[in-house]
Amino acid sequence: MSITKESELIGMKKISEVVGTTLKLMREYAEIGMSTKELDEYGGNILKSYGAKSAPYETYGFPGYTCISINEEAAHGIPSENKILKEGDLINIDVSAELNGFWSDNGGSFIIGKDLHNYQPLVDASKNILRKAISNIKGGVKISEIGYLIETEAKKSGFKVIKNLAGHGVGRSLHEEPENILNYRVKSNRERFKKNTTVAIETFISTNSTVAVELNDGWTLVGNKGGYVTQHEQTILVTDSYPVILTESNEIWD
Repeated sequence: MSITKESELIGMKKISEVVGTTLKLMREYAEIGMSTKELDEYGGNILKSYGAKSAPYETYGFPGYTCISINEEAAHGIPSENKILKEGDLINIDVSAELNGFWSDNGGSFIIGKDLHNYQPLVDASKNILRKAISNIKGGVKISEIGYLIETEAKKSGFKVIKNLAGHGVGRSLHEEPENILNYRVKSNRERFKKNTTVAIETFISTNSTVAVELNDGWTLVGNKGGYVTQHEQTILVTDSYPVILTESNEIWD
């Protein structure tokens, strides 16, 4: 959305702090032996305590308050009593919600307990690339150039990007224009970031796959060639210089 008055900025800051704090607290709460359903219920209760509504549940009828993806799952993992967190698991939590007509979105991948399977380089690449991408966004910058930066940095780290998942505008709904803030460059896309707009920027960094495909449950996405995917996401306000990180309360870079 385009921020045109102070009340809109206050609204976006408020919901962004809520989803950021929820993500941070869920990450801290997650432990070995816990089901992803229990972790999701915990996150759902935090959102409710703020008066916020889960965006995937409200918008798409998603069977959970948050998306929790484990190991080979790339995104949109359904919380389940049958999915129990184990030492060394790669987990991604994506939290988006609505409050007072404003929507915000954030996410992060991390490892439960010890890094038994050497996922940390993939997690670090996703985190660091997101930070670098965001630091290069300001009004007038081509969206395709940020996609080029993300893919180039991924390749430097020995990884690939998922090409059919993308960042997006956010604010008055969960997904708005610009719809395709992709992790690679589409040369024909001449669209530019606009000052005073709110967008969700997210990385999808992968070991093997370049396309996410949907499983039979109608939600969960996995890589077309297997392997693992990490995602980190912040909702930001585009300015003339360094963006305002609205979801910084998630502390995904700390």
